[in-house]
Amino acid sequence: MDFRFAPEEEAFRETVSNFARAELPPEWLGAEEEYTPEVWPLTRATSLKLGQRGWLSLGWPRQYGGQEAPMTTQLVFQEEATYWGIPGTGMGIGGTAWVAPSLLMYGTPEQKQEHLPPIASGERFWCTGYSEPGAGSDLAGLTTKARLAGDYFIVDGQKVWTSAAHVSDWCWLAVRTDPDAPQHRGISVLLVDMKTPGVTVRPLINMAGFHSFNAVYFDGARVPRANLVGELNRGWYVIMTALDFERSWPGVRYANIARRILDELIRYTRETGLKPHQRLRLAQIAGEAGVGRALAWRVVDVINQGRVPNFEASQVKVFTTEVVARAAQTGMEILGLYGQLAPDSPRARLQGWIGQIYQMMVGHLIAGGSSEVQRNIIALRGLGLPR
Repeated sequence: MDFRFAPEEEAFRETVSNFARAELPPEWLGAEEEYTPEVWPLTRATSLKLGQRGWLSLGWPRQYGGQEAPMTTQLVFQEEATYWGIPGTGMGIGGTAWVAPSLLMYGTPEQKQEHLPPIASGERFWCTGYSEPGAGSDLAGLTTKARLAGDYFIVDGQKVWTSAAHVSDWCWLAVRTDPDAPQHRGISVLLVDMKTPGVTVRPLINMAGFHSFNAVYFDGARVPRANLVGELNRGWYVIMTALDFERSWPGVRYANIARRILDELIRYTRETGLKPHQRLRLAQIAGEAGVGRALAWRVVDVINQGRVPNFEASQVKVFTTEVVARAAQTGMEILGLYGQLAPDSPRARLQGWIGQIYQMMVGHLIAGGSSEVQRNIIALRGLGLPR
């Protein structure tokens, strides 16, 4: 197998790197959440610039604003964008990462024409309404109801931990449309305009002090029947496809965040020194980051073959998130008490970036499906083990 990229792809890699150096603030290390109040203006402005270049929709059909670029070109873009921490790429906000790919598979022609072009241009942002107070890893236990009344669904219920809901234009929403059906049936997916009357967003502040999560309440919100994605009561299949996409490209993201952490810690320790066991830890992270990158390439190859990655997506998700968590933990040990300082502290090392990642990874090990859930998927669907 040839792991080398073509000369034109390496040239594109350099183009993306030059964009990052020119458009991002000096000494930018990235933002763990690209939709906090502090980072959101940069995210929105950068997203528009990415959209103008066609980089948010590299693999899409041209009729929906895409470039029909090969999968390897998309991989190069995601690697560079996540290494440099370019906000607005859609990896943290679901429009390009999983909403658009799922609409391309399940959406009606009208839905594709309405939603895909503004996602491609970087003008429309999406949140995802999955988790509820009583339905997290057990997503099929969701209770938010959507009752069909003529040409509208009447939606009532609550979602929680909804990333970016406070800045999103639309919501990819999982609802129960048949309360009498078995747990994994009777579920549907709706496209909901966040300006719909009856939709209320309330902030949730996480342990790192960021406002990225939200609670979203639906009180008699009227959603047009035309906004149903796929078949009524068969939304579980749509959700599983969307989750596979959600877990696939972020594997590229985490693998390259691990590379960036490693590079920054190496630069830092060349000036400050490090202990022998820390040297071994950094060497281990280097190896693990390489493995994570190879797993991410495997997922891209599965997509390139026209298949939806399943257990492969779970493998890369669980492995790369845990690598980043270990890398951040190693960074905190190397930085010592300086690592606990906030980014705005004059004595903070590496702009407080490592400390932010260390705290945020507690949630990232759960978001998109916890590591325990991913290992079950790998065992059942990848290894064929009995339940």
